[in-house]
Amino acid sequence: MTILRSGSATDTGLVRSVNQDLAVETPTLFAVADGMGGHAGGEVASRLAVDELQAAFGRQPTGAGLSDAVTEANAVVWSHSRENPELRGMGTTLTAVALVNENGRDVLALVNVGDSRSYRFHDGELSQITTDHSLAEEMVRTGELTSTEAALHPHRHILTRALGVSTDVAVDLWRIQPVRGDRYLLCSDGLTNELGADQISEVLASVSDPRQAAELLVQAARTHGGSDNITVVVVDVVVGEDDDDDAPTVAAVSSDFGSPAVPLEGAPEGAAELYPGSVEHQATPSRRERRRAKRRERRVARGRRLITFRTLLFVILLGAVVYGALAAVRWYDTNSYFVGVDHNELIIYQGRIGGFLWYKPQVVDRTAVTTADVPSRYLPNLQTGVEESSVDSARTYVSNLKATRACELNPSSLLCVTPPTSVVPSTASTKGT
Repeated sequence: MTILRSGSATDTGLVRSVNQDLAVETPTLFAVADGMGGHAGGEVASRLAVDELQAAFGRQPTGAGLSDAVTEANAVVWSHSRENPELRGMGTTLTAVALVNENGRDVLALVNVGDSRSYRFHDGELSQITTDHSLAEEMVRTGELTSTEAALHPHRHILTRALGVSTDVAVDLWRIQPVRGDRYLLCSDGLTNELGADQISEVLASVSDPRQAAELLVQAARTHGGSDNITVVVVDVVVGEDDDDDAPTVAAVSSDFGSPAVPLEGAPEGAAELYPGSVEHQATPSRRERRRAKRRERRVARGRRLITFRTLLFVILLGAVVYGALAAVRWYDTNSYFVGVDHNELIIYQGRIGGFLWYKPQVVDRTAVTTADVPSRYLPNLQTGVEESSVDSARTYVSNLKATRACELNPSSLLCVTPPTSVVPSTASTKGT
């Protein structure tokens, strides 16, 4: 018998005006969803996804059922975006872990789509279980970037997988044997963008209560910048299997979408052994996908087809279109500025108010001008964000606000007194005061 204890926390952060993250915390199902999309799209996407996840998993509480629940959540978000034009383009990440019983054994089933993450904290060491579905992470896997470079890459927020952006989605699935004393961390990228692995480990190691640990991690992320919504779920295995140091730590299975599951070496097909603390990973293929995989294998056996000139030309043109679109989106975002308020200080940001697609506003200048330094009638607009065409325009706007407030406080100042208008007696028209 396995017993879990959990705690969660979430926060809007210091830049965003709304929280598009959601956390799920039930006795057997835990999840984090990070919504994205303009206006209310991100909030709607994450809410639809977690609601359908819970409902579908409740109907089939197994590892395969959890993966199917994610697929159903994708369909619900996609369908809703098609039916509501104002929500087109919305989507959400989703990482979840559930306690299930398979073949008489308790197993932790873990699924992931997007760049929210799941970690295992075991014996004082933090290890990332999930793989980010982002453009930067794909470049790391192909050797084009190092992990350090990926963390700073301008395209690190471009996702290669998310719920609700297509009719189909590949779902990564792991099966993990619950080990007593292990701690699992589920989080949105608002946490990992601000805190490193060492900082996260320090909190997980020093705070025993999962809710307090989650709250402390969220607060630390705010302190280190809080540039995005922050959501954390901490799950502790209170009762479970004893650790087995001789057992293999990872039992890996293919994670390619649509690929058939590859059994562990020496195990019968379809019967990979799970050891205490071991992890089985696969992208769950459906029956239709398995048939497709078999057809692909037969085609490979007959020999690979030559790539024709038309195919090559199509790939080149498609790449050019995609690159052009990404460049246009990047230009649109980086050539926008606005003035907002952060902790009563006027801040100049680069980007669109509330973010644009996967791009998030970046701080350009902390002006040191506070809300007390500007007329109160301008504060509602500043709280929402005031767009300007350039950094210089934004700075001029802030300076004008400060000067206006100074004149309100000291109207007799030489900088505020308007020279009297001279009137020539013979002039036919005069200006009234």
